[in-house]
Amino acid sequence: MPDVLIVGATGMIGRAVIEHFGSTSLTILARRAVDGLASHHKQIVAPSEGWGDIVAAEQPAVLISCLGTTIRQAGSQAAFRAVDHDLVLAAARGARSGGTPHLIAVSSVGAATKSSNFYLRTKGETEDDLIALGFARLDLIRPGLLRGDRPGPQRLGEGLATIAAPLTDALLHGSFRRYRSISGDSVAAAIVALAGQRGPGVHIHENDAIRALAD
Repeated sequence: MPDVLIVGATGMIGRAVIEHFGSTSLTILARRAVDGLASHHKQIVAPSEGWGDIVAAEQPAVLISCLGTTIRQAGSQAAFRAVDHDLVLAAARGARSGGTPHLIAVSSVGAATKSSNFYLRTKGETEDDLIALGFARLDLIRPGLLRGDRPGPQRLGEGLATIAAPLTDALLHGSFRRYRSISGDSVAAAIVALAGQRGPGVHIHENDAIRALAD
């Protein structure tokens, strides 16, 4: 497994990614210390303003971005974009300047620059900007509704959607299968599998592809 640096390690997917790497040593860059981190990992705690330079200096072979928030958590659309677009791009630009060939980034199903939904439009713009950076390999992960234990209190809407997920998923067929819910653990397992792949190009992974990688 190549040298891997992860940002966004304090969220559900990020924590699961660390668990799936097991005894493999990782570099974790975060704004606050990650509790319970094994001693074989390297942890860097720093303000996000300096992340680009830190990633460049670390020169990982693979950068994994699990960064993501919601407009409600962030407090405003501007604050949301500062994380889901600006911070993701800052880390990615640092990786490119340091020579990192491979980026894996968690996005969202439905991400599109022309979407009328601000959340999905921002995700689409982030994807386009990451592609423009020219990584030798770029893996974009587009999960649907994420199931699993999130840090902090569960949002009412998400809780209701999770409860309804088995019925909703059963109604989604054909091209709509990509909107089915998926566990954060499956997404994490797919990310770890992708970290060991070498083929060049831009690769987009939605529900079925994520599940296949996780198996």
